[in-house]
Amino acid sequence: MQYLVTAYDGKDSGAAERRKNARQRHLAGVARFIEAGKHLYAVAILDEAGDMIGSVMVVDFPSREALEREWLDSEPYITENVWKEVEIRPCKVPGLFQGK
Repeated sequence: MQYLVTAYDGKDSGAAERRKNARQRHLAGVARFIEAGKHLYAVAILDEAGDMIGSVMVVDFPSREALEREWLDSEPYITENVWKEVEIRPCKVPGLFQGK
C-alpha cells in the first residue's frame, strides 16, 4: 500500500540545527528504503527564504503498521525531534509515474 507522508519540522529556534545534525542519518535510511523499493518519491518543503522546514514522501509498505514499525519508529527526523507534525494518508501512484 502506498502512503503520502507529510512531516513538518518544529518551529523553535533549535529546529534547523536538529535537522542539520540528523540529515546524514536520515538520508542514509532513505537510501536503504529506496533500494528496497519502499521509498518512491520525496521532496523537502521550503519556507519563503528557501530553508527546509519539512518533508513530503511517497512510500510503499504492506500496511500503516509496517510503515511505522519498519521506518518511522527509527527515523532520525522523529527520534531526534526534527519532525514535530506528521500526517500519513493512503495514496496511489499511477502506473505511468512508476514506469508501468
